[in-house]
Amino acid sequence: MTLDLPLIWVALIAVAVLMYVLLDGFDLGVGILFPFARSPAERDVMMDAIAPYWDGNETWLVLGGGGLLAAFPLAYSILMPAFYLPVILMLLALILRGVAFEFRLHGRRRGKALWTAAFAGGSLVAALAQGLVLGGFIQGVAVRDQAFAGQPFDWLTPYSLLTAAGVVAGYALLGATWLVGKTTDALAGDARRWAWIAAGATAVLLAAVSLATLFAHPDIAARWGLAAGRIEGGRLLTRLPIPVLGALGLAVAAAGLRRGRHFAPFIGAALVFLSGYLGLAVSFFPSIVPYGVDFRAAANDDSALGFMLVGAAIMLPVILAYTAYVFWLFRGKVAAGAGYH
Repeated sequence: MTLDLPLIWVALIAVAVLMYVLLDGFDLGVGILFPFARSPAERDVMMDAIAPYWDGNETWLVLGGGGLLAAFPLAYSILMPAFYLPVILMLLALILRGVAFEFRLHGRRRGKALWTAAFAGGSLVAALAQGLVLGGFIQGVAVRDQAFAGQPFDWLTPYSLLTAAGVVAGYALLGATWLVGKTTDALAGDARRWAWIAAGATAVLLAAVSLATLFAHPDIAARWGLAAGRIEGGRLLTRLPIPVLGALGLAVAAAGLRRGRHFAPFIGAALVFLSGYLGLAVSFFPSIVPYGVDFRAAANDDSALGFMLVGAAIMLPVILAYTAYVFWLFRGKVAAGAGYH
């Protein structure tokens, strides 16, 4: 049996990006919530809640970006020039955030306040940059002769600003629900309040982004069965489980918060992101550069894809096992003074 190597690599990259969004999303969300903590001591506990995971979570971003470069070099050569500015902004923000994470530990009063602001700011800017890239990607990229043919700021539109706001709200929801499961006492209570607010904002922005996405490009409405003012009932019905999954995720998160559950709210928030991710896949797949370059046309030679797949088959289980082990090892609640400082 011949393996469909381009399709396998699309799936691997899609899984890597989803894992990054879910895992790095919650620690970016914790950073976004930093300014709302009551005291430096509470911020230390918030740091403790993500300290064992945050650097490992970003492994998935490297895997997704590196996989795109190696497996689909044509797509990489088009997408990077299209999003140079927000991607560079994101990377600088992630670097600032990483430096602030380490320096805050050793800073004195004024220095600690500075690095606290840097950590919160880096988290917010990284989330906004990712939302801008997402919005620009969904709108489509101008391509001519297999090269980017647009302008440096094509990604900066009202739609991309809306998606950026949605990503920030969603990450805040992931971060708040993660803190609900990992903290105790007053901080856990604050996290529940933050989660309610973030859930409301996420619901409103998710609905707004979903509606606006139908008008972002004509191909999207057609894929959802809403082309040219006509409703294709059969196609629309097959897509219905995706928004239902998002609504279910919000319901699970709300029920978990109301009943005082620890990790059910986070699971609900993750389902919301999964719903949005599946919705995006329906909106542009099989395009890898929306909406003009098919993933098969952008793929590397099968010989190269097969060679890299051997390495991925070895490394991916190791990364998954390491990730699962870290989450299991550091399971449970985080007590004040547990280890960050």
